[in-house]
Amino acid sequence: MVNITLSVPESLKKDMEKSKEINWSEVARTAIKAKIDQLKILKAITSKSKLTDEDALELGRKINASLHKKYKNLI
Repeated sequence: MVNITLSVPESLKKDMEKSKEINWSEVARTAIKAKIDQLKILKAITSKSKLTDEDALELGRKINASLHKKYKNLI
């Protein structure tokens, strides 16, 4: 197994030290593995897509605008 160095803010480190019984390396490994699994699924889905990058950006803008319009009064 290889080692990596992970930088965290001092406040997060202090909070981690309050729970010394937690294997923080295992927590990080699990989180990294979960993210990689998500990326593999996303890549599999998008590899079949016919959308161009510009199409995807435009769709994202439309979704954001629609969500903003729907929820702007809740803030």
